[in-house]
Amino acid sequence: MRPSQNAEDINEFNRFFNQPIEYQGSFFLPSVNNPNNNQSLYADRGQQTQVSALKPDQHCYVESSTGNSSELVSDSPPIDAFFADGTPMMHQGSDSCRSDMHHSPDETHHSSGNSSCFTSDVTDLKHKLREIETAMLGPDSESLESYNTTPVAAANQISSESDKLVGVMEMMPRGDLKEVLIACAKAIAENNLITAEWLMSELRTVVSVCGSPMQRLGAYMLEGLVARLASSGSSIYKALRCKEPTSVELFSYMHLLYEICPYFKFGYLSANGAIVDAMKSENSIHIIDFQVAQGSQWITLIHALAARPGGPPRIRITGIDDSTSAYARGGGIEIVGRRLSSVAASCNVPFEFHPVAASCSDVEIKHLNVRPGEPLAVNFALVLHHMPDESVGTQNHRDRLLRMVKSLSPKIVTLVEQESNTNTVQFFPRFLETLNYYLSVFESIDVALPRDHKERINVEQHCLAREIVNILACEGAERVERHELLERWRSRFSMAGFEPYPLSSSVNATIKTLLENYYQSYTLDERNGVLYLGWMNRDLVASCAWK
Repeated sequence: MRPSQNAEDINEFNRFFNQPIEYQGSFFLPSVNNPNNNQSLYADRGQQTQVSALKPDQHCYVESSTGNSSELVSDSPPIDAFFADGTPMMHQGSDSCRSDMHHSPDETHHSSGNSSCFTSDVTDLKHKLREIETAMLGPDSESLESYNTTPVAAANQISSESDKLVGVMEMMPRGDLKEVLIACAKAIAENNLITAEWLMSELRTVVSVCGSPMQRLGAYMLEGLVARLASSGSSIYKALRCKEPTSVELFSYMHLLYEICPYFKFGYLSANGAIVDAMKSENSIHIIDFQVAQGSQWITLIHALAARPGGPPRIRITGIDDSTSAYARGGGIEIVGRRLSSVAASCNVPFEFHPVAASCSDVEIKHLNVRPGEPLAVNFALVLHHMPDESVGTQNHRDRLLRMVKSLSPKIVTLVEQESNTNTVQFFPRFLETLNYYLSVFESIDVALPRDHKERINVEQHCLAREIVNILACEGAERVERHELLERWRSRFSMAGFEPYPLSSSVNATIKTLLENYYQSYTLDERNGVLYLGWMNRDLVASCAWK
């Protein structure tokens, strides 16, 4: 989590979501003031008006329905109403974040969202679509020439598209929010902008930051789709990283996520267990952490080594982190050093901290202060997926770092990564992967915090939403969330000259004990020397070691 502050990006974020979205060419862009552009897909609550599928004056809203199956919600707040301070702005009469909303854990699994607000009058929809066709196929023959076909062929082409749209809309009364999201992404992938526009206008009425897991995830997925069409994904990603909260608040959100879900603890404990096992006979240890963040991982390691029979070893940690993480810490990387030094002193463990304030992609051997003959451990915890590889440009820092580390002859290298495939795949399969992966994450959060819990909204917004937007809306070097499956990491480590380091049985036992404190739907699996933490049998995080 690396928030930074940039007023220009924040303004761009607010400016985009405070303006209507207008169809212009191949993108939805913030519209300028246009007195003629006053037709809306939906007017006041529950009232359908004439459809202007080409130029709808429709804001990008994310809020839940009122629960009344006969009404369409159109007075929901814009996205920045809850991005501004983490609290959703509710209109009077809205019950989308009711305090009496109760749900059992089993109700969250693979939820599809609220269908009550979807358009249900398919016959009326067909009629409106035919009106659109008539308007598009008017007597002006030049408009037909833009389709590069004959008038009859053009009519058949548009009729086919409208039939497809009707087919998608017919699924809405069934409540298939997930399927409608998929249909919308598919339309965008196929450059079918009329269908995508229509579906997004419908989706805005049912997604919610305080609804079911699917509704909450849908709010951020929809945001990513809109940003992709508007080519504003990078600005929104940066704004979500830097816009409020304060450093203290952000740290509290990150800590809450750390506590309510075992993902980080799983990674840290499994990596620490591998390091303790590899260094059990050493009197001194040098650990290079390529993303030290708050340094929380090493507090448990210091305590474990302090209790080692025969006395603790001398510990030296080189902590790497770029300057943007200073905002979350409330200061420079030296804060981490002072914190860990205090913990080590309380345990009578000889300790030294070496800070490296740099991006991982800029790190070279000269920054690492490696001493000859010193037993070395290297930690890559949830960081390598941020490194660009050969698919992004000629500078393949992902493999360069592995080769550099191998040249240092470490006793052990630990790897913790999300078990997801979003690096090189095209947009639509990447959307599907992101949808399925984060739905499991949101479901696991749902059993830990109530849906109307303000801090849960902040956790999902500030710790997860920006990742989702970046994966969906950005391409090239701007897309920094590039996850790979463990099998691909295995190939990269092998090509760099590493061999697997089997995790000891004590590591597995430690993680099993950890999971006893969490909901029973978490799963732990060991395959080919790799530990996988999952939710409902969906692998989410993988941990392994190399030498």
